[in-house]
Amino acid sequence: MPKTNERVLITGGTGSFGKTMLRALLDEGVQEIRILSRDEEKQDALRNDLRDDRVRYYIGDIRDRDAVERAVMGVDSIFHAAALKQVPSCEFFPHEAVRTNIIGSENVIRAAIRAEVGSLVCLSTDKAVFPVNAMGMSKAMMEKAAQAAARDLGDGAATTISCVRYGNVMYSRGSAIPLFVRQIKSGQPITVTEPTMTRFLMPLRDSVSLVRYAFDHANQGDLFIKKAPASTIIDLVEAMKQLFNAPDHPVEVIGWRHAEKLYETLASAQELTQSEDMGDYHRIRMDTRNLNYKAYFSEGDERTHTFEDYHSHNTERLDIDGIKSLLLSLPEIQAELA
Repeated sequence: MPKTNERVLITGGTGSFGKTMLRALLDEGVQEIRILSRDEEKQDALRNDLRDDRVRYYIGDIRDRDAVERAVMGVDSIFHAAALKQVPSCEFFPHEAVRTNIIGSENVIRAAIRAEVGSLVCLSTDKAVFPVNAMGMSKAMMEKAAQAAARDLGDGAATTISCVRYGNVMYSRGSAIPLFVRQIKSGQPITVTEPTMTRFLMPLRDSVSLVRYAFDHANQGDLFIKKAPASTIIDLVEAMKQLFNAPDHPVEVIGWRHAEKLYETLASAQELTQSEDMGDYHRIRMDTRNLNYKAYFSEGDERTHTFEDYHSHNTERLDIDGIKSLLLSLPEIQAELA
């Protein structure tokens, strides 16, 4: 993690991950943390909540290269979390996903290299693996942009670029769990798209731990994933009904949303052939092949068939008691139950 005398930039610092990361850095005594985001109202709310002079607020959009350059100047490390993350929004406005998640990320990557920032960690998603929606496609391209830059820099460069990839972050803004809580408390039916869908379950604290791990262990171009359990959507709903003492609360199956998957994948079999099992994490090493097309067309990798994609259908499956235990570890659920 950054040393206490360093300056850290968090793009998208007023989002769920950004605020959790910010508080962790403040608790560790980091000298200066810069927040770059475009929502002045959220920045003002965060400023009034924290009242900490070590936090500097930069209004700007990562789509604006000049705004990014100003925020990056003089920092030692960057956690790049700014993105368009809602699947339906990106489906209806894919050009906006391109402008933020791809072009905006490229602005952050190039600014970091020009400023010789020591470490840049880019946040990605399981939806980037075998993407079927615009959000996942744009995040997959962000990963490709980060790794292309890392490949060009090579080992020993002033800037180390890495990525982390994770699944559903529990109780993040716009996710299913806070929606289910609101529906239970308001007496509305719990809306479920497909009951048998599975999703990885990761508390915000684990996503922060993943980024920390990347910062401490990344080599040029590495991508890290954290092993995570999963559950079916209907088991998640049942666990929440039990926790909130609402066993008879109605559930309405509304059908699949735009471009949803039955399960999400954190790493493909091909990626796992070049991975290192690090206990709670997988390090996926950067593909270092160059424009020598022989490596793409006349040579293959026989190891791929010995691996299986790592997805939410074949990871550890939590039962209802396991889901309840994980939910009860979330401060937000504790507050709702109180």
